[in-house]
Amino acid sequence: MKIRLNEMVFYGFHGVHDEERRLGQRFIVSATLYTDPALDAKIHNLEDTVDYTKVYDDIRDIMEDREQHFQLLENCANAIANKLLYGYPPIMEVKICIQKPSVPIQGSLKSVEVEVQRTRT
Repeated sequence: MKIRLNEMVFYGFHGVHDEERRLGQRFIVSATLYTDPALDAKIHNLEDTVDYTKVYDDIRDIMEDREQHFQLLENCANAIANKLLYGYPPIMEVKICIQKPSVPIQGSLKSVEVEVQRTRT
């Protein structure tokens, strides 16, 4: 089964430049969670699956934590993937996509995006 949390918007303090970490900016995060297909037919209660409200809270905590700043989106995406893979036993694989709409690039572009896909080992 796939569980998707699409385009969650957070205000975080991540980036290579001091101004990005001091002033903050918007980030858009999407997460796809893959569960074990052999267990999908046995889902009858919330306890049988992944509580996506808790997943949202965990992602928000990482993205909006004023004490933990990531210089690279890649590190941030890996931190989210680790938290979900090891914090939720039903999740077998995750795909995390982080978009950064306000990029300090001299030019025109909608956003920069990183995507990581990881499987439980």
